[in-house]
Amino acid sequence: MEEVITLKVAVDDLKIGMYVCELDRPWLDTPFLFQGFELKTEDDIKTVQQYCQYVYVDSSKYVENDSATSLKQPISSPIWTANPPKLQRVFEREIEAAGVTHKQTSNLVKSFMEEVRFGHGIDSEQAKEAVAECVDSIIKNPNALLLMTQLKSKDTYTSEHSMNVCILSIALGRFLGFSVEALRNLGYCGLLHDMGKMKVPLEILNKPGSLNEEELKLMRAHTLYGRDILMSARGGFEGAVDVAYSHHERIDGSGYPRALIGEQLSPFSKLVAIADTYDAITSDRVYKKGETHMQAIKIMNEGGGNLFDAELTIHFIECLGIYPPGSVVEMSNGEVGVVIGMNPKARIRPRVLLLLDENKTPRKERIVDLSKLEPDACGNPYRISAMLRHDAYGIDLRRLHEQGIFQNL
Repeated sequence: MEEVITLKVAVDDLKIGMYVCELDRPWLDTPFLFQGFELKTEDDIKTVQQYCQYVYVDSSKYVENDSATSLKQPISSPIWTANPPKLQRVFEREIEAAGVTHKQTSNLVKSFMEEVRFGHGIDSEQAKEAVAECVDSIIKNPNALLLMTQLKSKDTYTSEHSMNVCILSIALGRFLGFSVEALRNLGYCGLLHDMGKMKVPLEILNKPGSLNEEELKLMRAHTLYGRDILMSARGGFEGAVDVAYSHHERIDGSGYPRALIGEQLSPFSKLVAIADTYDAITSDRVYKKGETHMQAIKIMNEGGGNLFDAELTIHFIECLGIYPPGSVVEMSNGEVGVVIGMNPKARIRPRVLLLLDENKTPRKERIVDLSKLEPDACGNPYRISAMLRHDAYGIDLRRLHEQGIFQNL
């Protein structure tokens, strides 16, 4: 059975095309005839608003409904453009270039962190050039570089995390229709948002257990350190200073270091906070295993409106889809594969690279496009039955990448 995610949405944020599958009260307390319905008109929305404060939306039906694109409205910022860049290159052609971009930028982040740790500054021009490469790759095909965010290792978490937040932020900005210049500025913010951690003692940064009160205070100081580091970087994007200082602030004022509330936060701070949290939840750390994509967006959706900007959280979930590139999935016939691309008009039916047979042993690699209802050996259409951890059944995405499996599709 295909997994479905229900999103908690405040009634003021409802849009035509959403499919309401659950209310905040018993169905019998409302005039709705069916326990589940699509919002087809503004009157439908107004009726729901009369009876409920929030509802739950079936994401699988929502993302496939053409009218649901009405949700993608510009946030209150001049960075929106009416026509976001379109895909220019298919996954198979972009993955090799994306791999080079990812490796070069990852190495650059590591060198920046070493420089900061030894008291030196950041080369803003190098950072801008690296981010520009990431933006170009995501414009050509976001699937390729998004897959790279799944090449996770707990031993290099801090540098990989900065790289991943950069990629995820750019992908979300592209989905929202930001201009190329805005995407580059946003990516710059994401890439350098955590540089302040290099001023935190390593024994605290890499501690496998819970931090005590004093250690937590030192860890949280990384936002102040990051602000100061980026303030001294010549030629950088000024907004990155604010993001480094504010990416742990929360909409309800429960964040740090200044306990700011929603309207006090810049759009880029809100965007990077979402990307930062998502990657942290899904990554393996020295003290915990990472969660799956499904579990992560459920956690974030529950915090939408309180911890994170509710509208941007929905955009982020829609941007990544139900099965983002790099997801390890099990098919209904027991075979296991890796998602290598989303289908914009059928988000729950991505393209999958099959790696293991139904007995969980290696099979000859095969790409199946679930949107085309391609059949398995028994003649049944392939479909996803479950999302697995990134290391399920011994699958190692980093090793597969290094072996050139994705590049040689």
